[in-house]
Amino acid sequence: MSAPFAHIASHLEELRHRLLVSFLAIICFTVVAYIFSEQITRAFIAPLFKAYPAMSKMIYTNLPEAFIAYIKISLLVGLIVSFPVILYELWMFAAPGLLAHEKKVARKIVFWATLLFASGAGFAYFIILPKALSFFMGFAGPQLKPLPKLGGYLTFVARTSLAFGLAFEIPFLMVVATRTGLVDKEYFHKKRKYSYLVILILASLLTAGDLFSAMLLVLPLIGLYEAGLLVVNTFSPPA
Repeated sequence: MSAPFAHIASHLEELRHRLLVSFLAIICFTVVAYIFSEQITRAFIAPLFKAYPAMSKMIYTNLPEAFIAYIKISLLVGLIVSFPVILYELWMFAAPGLLAHEKKVARKIVFWATLLFASGAGFAYFIILPKALSFFMGFAGPQLKPLPKLGGYLTFVARTSLAFGLAFEIPFLMVVATRTGLVDKEYFHKKRKYSYLVILILASLLTAGDLFSAMLLVLPLIGLYEAGLLVVNTFSPPA
């Protein structure tokens, strides 16, 4: 085998190894999450019962719905918990081609990206979710009795947490893009109106067309974008 092909083959083997480790991490954490799926589900349901104290139980109308819901929530938790492992494996794959100081930057990327993702998911659970549930359950009355299904509710919670987790990465990714020279610090100012349009589209996609949830996501996304501009101006090197 010629040298170029051998080099490509070694990179493909390395990539396969990193993907396998990431996949195994997701599987392992998902299995552990499924073992505690009842407790996790109870924690996810708690904000709903707090928003509407008259409700003490949820329903499922299809026989496999509860089982599938537990699988989905376990997979989501598995993905979230394995997020640092996935980032680390990506860094290890890129590390052989990085200089020493770039490797240190990559370690910081893994740490801060994980911290911001967790902060976004926590913000969604503790701040956004209670307000959204209070709004939705506020329509209940003598003529309307809310009967949310387990599967649909857990999907809503999971989608909201994931959306905000990803949204909180925006300022950090903007700083990384400017610090690594991918774009200059004026780029995000020049593209602000296009970025807002992308934010609207992204929020709609992440919330599956739910208008109220989309608006709850759009406002923090715009705020995060503006925060990113401030951080970029503060920490980016002069042009």
